[in-house]
Amino acid sequence: MFKLPKYNHPDFSQKNFQSVQNVSVEVVTKDGVAPENYHVTSMYPEYFKVNGKWILATESRMDCVVVIVDDEKLEIKEFRNLKVGDQVVIGRTEDGSEGIYLYVNGFVEENKEGDVFSFRSGRSRETAFTKDYEDLFELLQHEKENGYIVWVLGPAVSFDCNSRKSMADLIHNGYAHAVLAGNALATHDIEGALFGTALGQDIYNQDSKPNGHYHHIDAINRARKAGSLERLVENGDVKNGIVHACVKNHVPMVLAGSIRDDGPLPSVFADVYDSQEAMRSHAKRATTVICLATQLHTIATGNVTPSYTVVDGNVRPVYIYAVDVSEFVLNKLRDRGTLQGKTIVANIQDFLGKLKDRLVD
Repeated sequence: MFKLPKYNHPDFSQKNFQSVQNVSVEVVTKDGVAPENYHVTSMYPEYFKVNGKWILATESRMDCVVVIVDDEKLEIKEFRNLKVGDQVVIGRTEDGSEGIYLYVNGFVEENKEGDVFSFRSGRSRETAFTKDYEDLFELLQHEKENGYIVWVLGPAVSFDCNSRKSMADLIHNGYAHAVLAGNALATHDIEGALFGTALGQDIYNQDSKPNGHYHHIDAINRARKAGSLERLVENGDVKNGIVHACVKNHVPMVLAGSIRDDGPLPSVFADVYDSQEAMRSHAKRATTVICLATQLHTIATGNVTPSYTVVDGNVRPVYIYAVDVSEFVLNKLRDRGTLQGKTIVANIQDFLGKLKDRLVD
């Protein structure tokens, strides 16, 4: 049975924490420009000493600055959102000596032993993932009612009839609270509903259909004529698939635009910073994030998602999974420092099929 790990709070009664001064701040003098020696945030819990108290930044994200509001509240801001007069935390040490403490051991299990040397400590196609799947099944069953599950989907999810149906079934059964993707995922999912193809290939047997290269453009055109994805579903044109499941279950979709996009579909964010803000609105609520077959969207989501969140006053971990058939992609994600979670090397169709078979009656 799944159980959330207990968060071990830092002991700020220790002398080294008590004796340091409050954190230093400098005021912003130009919109969008941080003062020199600004402190930049990471994915991990960070505490700041303000008015003699150590305060946790409850809604953090990577590569942002910390602004003190009303002498007691911490606000995490992207550089572009800084305004003249903002009081920005400065300091580059993270050991508490400047009133800034980066804490990485909040969820570390005590007395957990292991050999210093061991074989196959990395994660590859040879890794045994059975326990990972079992843990994920239990996690999703818990998060369905007690968390906020965010899926990050690449277009490959809609290229196969079974993966497309499995994802839709998971959404219909409450295992998704938000979906982050691009124009392509939604376009080819709608194409699958209208024509049974993705990029003109049959989503069951991969046969190329006559004039099939028109299908994704036809799908976009029909959606633009309807005016919205919701209207396209409600008027009966789209009767199945991922977009259909999201609309019917009121699961928000954030579709981030790209310079490569055709169309795009209505509701796709054309401005990259608008799409980042929309993604961030769900990432900061997330308790579990599952990223499937999309390197760039996974990196983007990882950048705006902390390793922890605060729910009802309690600090809990944010579980992040990245799944791809390519070990290179998963290793690259880890190298970027954006992914503090588990990676699973798997074909997306097989992965979603396992989840659907276990979680959906």
